[in-house]
Amino acid sequence: MKTKQNTLYVGSLAKGLRLLRAFDESHSELSLSELAARTGLDKSATQRLANTLHIEGMLDKDSGTRRFRPSHAWLEMAYAYYWSDPLVGQAMPKLINLSQELAETVNLAEMSGDHIIYVSRLPCKRTYFAATVIGRRLPALSTSAGRVILATYPEEERRAAVDGWPIRVFTPNTTLDRENIRASVENAVHDGYAISQGQMILNEMAVATPIIGPDGRAFAAVQCSVSAHTWTREKIVAEILPKLQDAANAISPSFQSQRALDGR
Repeated sequence: MKTKQNTLYVGSLAKGLRLLRAFDESHSELSLSELAARTGLDKSATQRLANTLHIEGMLDKDSGTRRFRPSHAWLEMAYAYYWSDPLVGQAMPKLINLSQELAETVNLAEMSGDHIIYVSRLPCKRTYFAATVIGRRLPALSTSAGRVILATYPEEERRAAVDGWPIRVFTPNTTLDRENIRASVENAVHDGYAISQGQMILNEMAVATPIIGPDGRAFAAVQCSVSAHTWTREKIVAEILPKLQDAANAISPSFQSQRALDGR
């Protein structure tokens, strides 16, 4: 017997969303054949869905190559998201001050399932383009932000996450040993911060501190990325960490107030 949830599920809409999710930084323009291959949909369904999304303004289509790409409507949706997420507005003034004070890249990351997603990014002069774009989603276990957020979870949840959450190779130094990751998360439980090196980008170090919610659990973190050529772990702890913690602690009270209001 079908459950109520299944009867409310719209399969055609889900297929359309699957098609939209086929686009990413490595697949910014796709033909119908490529869309079909990436989504697992048949060519006929892909053609109908892609052209419907084009007519509805969600996809642009090159008149010459017939290839599809995301439209400006995606930016409109991101704009709407920013207004719906109170943490971003509350955190931004403090993040700007922190970025100016450190002269290094500062990010605001939120937990998104078993990944983290960058919802705000303030680059420094040396930052390359990809590290300035919001919306990048990364495996939580491979990032300092993900590990320090996870460190605020109950022990049983931490254990299950380290055992089961995905890990993806980004550099030759990306940690794949789950026991090493577990040790890093447990260190963050006691230290209140996490530092990673070479996980996403070679010769990059990242330090993150949690933004604590009203129940003591973090849903977001402030992260700073620096070059390993000019920074050591000891220097990061001495010079960056206190300012990062001050920013995260300043954001937490307003974050807690908003969460409490949302829960009423």
